[in-house]
Amino acid sequence: MTRRLLSAILVLTAAVLPAAPAAAQSRREMQMMADIRMLQEQTQQMQQQLQAALDAINAQLKAISSRVDDQAAATRKSFADQKLAVDQFGTDLRVVRERIDESNVRITSLSQEVEALRLAIPEMTAVPAMPVDPNAPPGTDQPAAPPAAPVTLAPGMTPQRLFNTSLADFTAGQWTLCVEGFSTYLKSFPRTDASDDAQWYIGECYFSDGKFADAVDAYNRAVTSYPKGDRVPDAYYKLGMALNNMKQADRAREAWDTLIKQFPDSDAARLAKQNMIRVFPGKPPGD
Repeated sequence: MTRRLLSAILVLTAAVLPAAPAAAQSRREMQMMADIRMLQEQTQQMQQQLQAALDAINAQLKAISSRVDDQAAATRKSFADQKLAVDQFGTDLRVVRERIDESNVRITSLSQEVEALRLAIPEMTAVPAMPVDPNAPPGTDQPAAPPAAPVTLAPGMTPQRLFNTSLADFTAGQWTLCVEGFSTYLKSFPRTDASDDAQWYIGECYFSDGKFADAVDAYNRAVTSYPKGDRVPDAYYKLGMALNNMKQADRAREAWDTLIKQFPDSDAARLAKQNMIRVFPGKPPGD
């Protein structure tokens, strides 16, 4: 009995001893599998968290990009509005300048018309004209032309328009119309800057028409009535020319001598010297 029991124990021990290491190995594998599952779960959680973070970052980037686009669009619109405003301001400024120029032209025209109307009012007293001696020596004080009764001008006729019209008649060779136009100018506007030019052109019209005596009278008036005018040298020169054409060489020389002495540096003086050499050979100017 004892031997059988001992044999059974030995058999049982023999059976139990190999099974113990197998059970321990199984527990380790189970633990490893559990650790692997835990790691997989943690990995999945990390992947989910990473994806959520990436999604949040992408959403923020989209929001930032949208704001940048909106800001860029707003900036472009602001620049476009500013450019439009600047262009509109430039256009308005150009219009204002054009209107100012038009206003200045109108003011000048109105001023001339007012002056024309003022001078066109008939004077209560008339001063008789004093005759001018065409044979008087050049430079001799002649009676100043009395103020003539103003003439009635066409509506809107300004000094500049009347002067230009008379000058056009001179250029076209309409000597009678030229004289009438410049004479009307002097009667209507005797105190303008172009009055000496008008008087000189009257002499030119007579000279071109071959009426040298009338030209002498007109040139003398240009010298005596407007002694400070810039046409005085030319008037002296043409006075000598008219007198020379009238066969009055001595008086012509006297006119040219006066010109050379009073205006030695003028072009008219140089022309006078050339004519004196031609008309009076052997008598240098100034002798």
